[in-house]
Amino acid sequence: MERLILAAVLVAVAAGAAFVLRRRTATAPPTQAKWAVPTQLDRDDFASRELAWLVVVFTSATCDSCVEAVAKARVLASPQVGFQEVAYQDRKHLHTRYGVEAVPTIVMADAEGVVQASFVGVPSATDLWAALAEARSAS
Repeated sequence: MERLILAAVLVAVAAGAAFVLRRRTATAPPTQAKWAVPTQLDRDDFASRELAWLVVVFTSATCDSCVEAVAKARVLASPQVGFQEVAYQDRKHLHTRYGVEAVPTIVMADAEGVVQASFVGVPSATDLWAALAEARSAS
């Protein structure tokens, strides 16, 4: 009789463990936000069309971190690299046209407007410099 009770308890524990494990693996992970980043720009939409490279920072006046992103990206400007901030309040049509839903969004585009590097959020200055250097050396 004791063996029967022990076997019933072991079966119940195994069934409970299987139920818990099955629920854990069947549950999807928490939803992760994915922001669209433009992959192509029409260089005519931006200043510095004649330069080989363009760094664009999509921002908003209500975004505190945008100030930091602009400050870090602005120093990339050079005789070969144009820089432009595109504030939502001033140029909403460009945010809409390029599907920018999160700010700050930074894109680095070549002469044809192909985006070679991008960031959503505030990257480190080192990451910005490295991304531009890598993109320029690849072309």
